[in-house]
Amino acid sequence: MNARDPRADELRTQLHATLDQKGHSVDNAREAMELVESALSQGVIERTPDIDQTLADLRLALEQDDGQKLGGKSAEAARFITRRLAQLVDEA
Repeated sequence: MNARDPRADELRTQLHATLDQKGHSVDNAREAMELVESALSQGVIERTPDIDQTLADLRLALEQDDGQKLGGKSAEAARFITRRLAQLVDEA
């Protein structure tokens, strides 16, 4: 599918709503990552090296051991990376 697909516009709307919602940035980042990964697997947007790298960076920022809470630097990294992810999806 190309980016003019109405599903791509819906993805962009959902992604921005997810990132703008109240709540912990780590939880919002996880939800955003799931949205984008689902869209990629369904062909809603095309996979690019930049999107793949940004998703990989986000996975690292969200990585935690069992029982470990993420906050501080992980939360700030998640906010920064998800902003970049949203830019890439907007351009896709």
